[in-house]
Amino acid sequence: MARRIAAGAAYGGGSIGLLGAAAVGVLLAEVQLAKRQVGGGVAPVPPSADGRYGVAFTGPAEPLRLGLLGDSTAAGQGVRRAGQTPGALLASGLAAVSERPVDLRNVALPGARSDDLERQVSLLVADPARTPDVCVIMIGANDVTHRMPATQSVRCLTTAVRRLRTAGAEVVVGTCPDLGTIEPVYQPLRWVARRVSRQLAAAQTIGTVEQGGRTVSLGDLLGPEFEANPRELFGPDNYHPSAEGYATASMAVLPTLCAVLGLWPESDRLDGARREDMLPVAKAASQAAKEAGTEVTGARAPWALLKHRRRRRLSASTDPHPHPHPHPEPGGSTRLDHRPDADGGGDGDGDGDGAPRHAWVRRPSGRPGKGAVD
Repeated sequence: MARRIAAGAAYGGGSIGLLGAAAVGVLLAEVQLAKRQVGGGVAPVPPSADGRYGVAFTGPAEPLRLGLLGDSTAAGQGVRRAGQTPGALLASGLAAVSERPVDLRNVALPGARSDDLERQVSLLVADPARTPDVCVIMIGANDVTHRMPATQSVRCLTTAVRRLRTAGAEVVVGTCPDLGTIEPVYQPLRWVARRVSRQLAAAQTIGTVEQGGRTVSLGDLLGPEFEANPRELFGPDNYHPSAEGYATASMAVLPTLCAVLGLWPESDRLDGARREDMLPVAKAASQAAKEAGTEVTGARAPWALLKHRRRRRLSASTDPHPHPHPHPEPGGSTRLDHRPDADGGGDGDGDGDGAPRHAWVRRPSGRPGKGAVD
């Protein structure tokens, strides 16, 4: 199914669905009801986390430029401090690993679907001199809940990846999360949500890899932890992640973010202890969608490598420094990426607080927060 969706996206097809229209319609109604049950679907406006991270590493090397695109997950909706957003967590983690400052620019929009990526990419590549070195895209949940055709969703994503790669940026995509982990979505619709989400995630993986990007499956990353600690990993609306939830997701993405920039060596050898294996890209995408935190990377050989990575716990208390260069807004006005609070808290809320057909697949090893990135 994932290959059919990806093929339909590549050739302009629009009739291939993830499930029957009636089932998806019922899913949509259930999700909307669930959002009303958990606070009307309202979450705090995500704080701006744009700015420079790792200023202690300032030196002769130019800062790395990190761009974030996508929906409310990429924007960090559900938390109140800039340092708790995935952009801030990834930027500070990348700065620590690279020992270079990192300039973050987040153009993600809460509620966005994949067709908004065209606008977001245009914002990031408007100035060729400041094109990001690497971009992270988190998208897909709203595509499912708003019944966007899967082929259209994947086509918009692959176009965005292709534009960013053409501009010279590396791309990491956090694929569609598992909507079956939302607590108010009950059986039998929970399995429908899980199936739809996984099929879209697998199709996103195929499309991204074929455009030269890498993917990390977010899947049910919060599922097991949520069952044990529902109040810790989801925010006040029980729909968006909490600070701990975003830290968990960021821990899964950071190793791939660092690897795509060549910040540590990688081995092509299979490690049986980590259940590594070789698969074609379509099967690799399907396997990755079933196991959260799995990385999929394009390769020349007609196979895919499945590998588990250990993760590093990320601090959720890092706030940005104001970026020295303002960004032009579409209307011609100018704004600074981030302005710290008067008391130096810096969170801005005033409280001071070639297209490969096969792929490498890398899976996480151990529980989130245990061990070190390798």
